[in-house]
Amino acid sequence: MAAWRVLMLGVLVVLMACEGPWTAGQKRKEMVLSEKVSQLMEWASKRAVIRMNGDKFRRLVKAPPRNYSVVVMFTALQPHRQCAVCKQADEEYQILANSWRYSSAFTNKVFFAMVDFDEGSDVFQMLNMNSAPTFINFPAKGKPKRGDTYELQVRGFAAEQLARWIADRTDVNIRVIRPPNYAGPLMLGLLLAVIGGLVYLRRSNLDFLYNKTGWAFAALCFVLAMTSGQMWNHIRGPPYAHKNPHTGQVNYIHGSSQAQFVAETHIVLLFNGGVTLGMVLLHEAATSDMEVGKRKIMCVAGVGLVVLFFSWLLSVFRSKYHGYPYSFLMS
Repeated sequence: MAAWRVLMLGVLVVLMACEGPWTAGQKRKEMVLSEKVSQLMEWASKRAVIRMNGDKFRRLVKAPPRNYSVVVMFTALQPHRQCAVCKQADEEYQILANSWRYSSAFTNKVFFAMVDFDEGSDVFQMLNMNSAPTFINFPAKGKPKRGDTYELQVRGFAAEQLARWIADRTDVNIRVIRPPNYAGPLMLGLLLAVIGGLVYLRRSNLDFLYNKTGWAFAALCFVLAMTSGQMWNHIRGPPYAHKNPHTGQVNYIHGSSQAQFVAETHIVLLFNGGVTLGMVLLHEAATSDMEVGKRKIMCVAGVGLVVLFFSWLLSVFRSKYHGYPYSFLMS
């Protein structure tokens, strides 16, 4: 019986000796984590988007322990970088971060950070990153997966789209609150005032309200705007164009059929307008009572417009839908 007690006492001593270092290590880990969270909360209280250099990124984002997610925007905001898209994305990112920071549901579960190329080029090299802006979610556990890199070219950089992506990756729902923008109501009020003024000045003769050509032109402008993708721009908020940070080349046409740039919709709108104008000229040449010579000129001009702008439209289509076999005049 005494030998059994001695054996049990020895086992207990061994367990206590093993538990000591483990408990001490756990306490150190908890202490480091607490310091990191406190530091991030302090910075977040001053600025919704925390600016990071290489040292801060490695210590607070890459190095364990971490029980929080960090959404990082990698960008190039310095004027000499000439990244217009970066500035536009930064505005939306700031709106999103401030919506979370001043929300009643704000916790230390998610933080928003930014790494500028001129302040953390070593981070760009470490992550093998060669374009900006780029959004990556660094989850609380493990390394970022494929879905943790935001598909900017497909979804655009609107704050609402970023919020949906963050909700999918972190289960944190952010209600985007935008600062008041009075430009839209002011423009609408100005337009209504102009229309009201014209109606008042022409109140003795309102025949212009029954002008079919005017209504047809207004309807045509609306149709061209919608078919060129303006509503997609309003919903997705894509960048105006994309500039390659290495070559400096600016792309106005997106290379994928799943996305587009704002400049691309303007180009398509112009091409559609050119084809439409050509068809109008052909119709007038065939139905008007003008001289034969003028009608021939209108016919030639109409055919030229249709052929030229349709060829450009088809070339844009081929550049987005790779493998499309048909072309016309231009490849």
